[in-house]
Amino acid sequence: MNIKERFANIEDPRHQSYAEHKLCDVLTIVMCAVMSGLDRLSDIVMYAENRVSLFSEKFGITAIPSKPTFSRILNMTDGEKAGVVILEIMRENFELLGDIIAVDGKAIRSTSEKGKAHSALQILTAYLTESGITLAQKSIHEKTNEIPVFQEILETLDVKEKTITADAMHCQKETCKKIIKRGGNYCFGLKENQKTFYNDVKLFIENPPNQDSLGVFTAPAEKGHGRVETRRCYKVHDISWLENRQEWAGLKTIFAVEHIVETKHKTTKEMNYYISSLAETPEKLMQITRAHRKTESLYWILDVVFSEDECRLKSEESNKTLNSFRKLAILAHRTYIKSNKLKIKKRIFLPFATSKTYVISSPGGSITTTPIIIPAYPLHVVQPVAPVEFWLGKEIPVADSRRGYSRNGRGRKICAPVGRMSQSAEHRRL
Repeated sequence: MNIKERFANIEDPRHQSYAEHKLCDVLTIVMCAVMSGLDRLSDIVMYAENRVSLFSEKFGITAIPSKPTFSRILNMTDGEKAGVVILEIMRENFELLGDIIAVDGKAIRSTSEKGKAHSALQILTAYLTESGITLAQKSIHEKTNEIPVFQEILETLDVKEKTITADAMHCQKETCKKIIKRGGNYCFGLKENQKTFYNDVKLFIENPPNQDSLGVFTAPAEKGHGRVETRRCYKVHDISWLENRQEWAGLKTIFAVEHIVETKHKTTKEMNYYISSLAETPEKLMQITRAHRKTESLYWILDVVFSEDECRLKSEESNKTLNSFRKLAILAHRTYIKSNKLKIKKRIFLPFATSKTYVISSPGGSITTTPIIIPAYPLHVVQPVAPVEFWLGKEIPVADSRRGYSRNGRGRKICAPVGRMSQSAEHRRL
């Protein structure tokens, strides 16, 4: 089943007698535009108009909708159903690697109502950390919270022999019970929402006489950006002293991870506590907690690269759909870079250029110059071009980005996009 056939399974809410553009055509165009790093409707329309021949040849799309039509259709389309189809595309076309599923929520700030801090659309994501595939996602209603939504997601996931990680909000007895019953394992943060449990664990680990009974692993120090960061994991070997431990299904391990950050001016320490159903070494437990933080990287890209929190579309349905497309784009780019063993050798910054050029090295060692399609992709390394339909091996149309760069408050150059010029403004500059 090809992409258009997938999108055709989504119910079109419009009266078909008046529908000039098929829903599957509109979603296909939006997908290609988002894969090219575009996140505004005006840019999506310009992109589509400049790629008419490509859409006609590859997808049989001959008519390009207007900006109001794009907006109206995205606002009407069920974002949950569209997300299901997009996640199916991810699972079927990319390899499912790894056994750690990180579950975390993110709010899209642009959807919040003035004066209502908690009215923003929130999306809870189940993220396979090694391969970068979103296995499931569900929106969180304003009148509820992540806990019941997380438990609903668990019913749809195959968690057998997988490890589910989440923050302290999901450190709940019922959640642990559901995971163990379905054959999975868990590793949850522990904070004061479980106050008695938290105080007991904290007191035991920090009590000097108990230090000899702890397993300790210290990771190699990481240096960069003017600081040295050291991580140390403390595992409690025997938890028989812990009261009410039988109430927590499958509980085998309690541990803590200490973060020590040294800079020129000060040293800071932070201790985070965890519970787990895994009887692993301190080193493995630390790796699991670090894998969970990959969701933060995903959300950072959504906010900075795709400007998700600045999206001008206010409808929750349109934001759900675009959120799924953005996750697909990030996955395709990362997979393309990894599979082709591309490595950035040099970055060339061209303020307000219509395309960005990066010098990369191929596996054979040759140097090539490639235009990037996600402008200012600000990861730890800048990402090169990837195909729109990576799984089909098609060639991507490169988008005109009109992105620029700015400096932050300390004068450091950053890659974050800071706005665009209008078409007439760019013509005047040229």
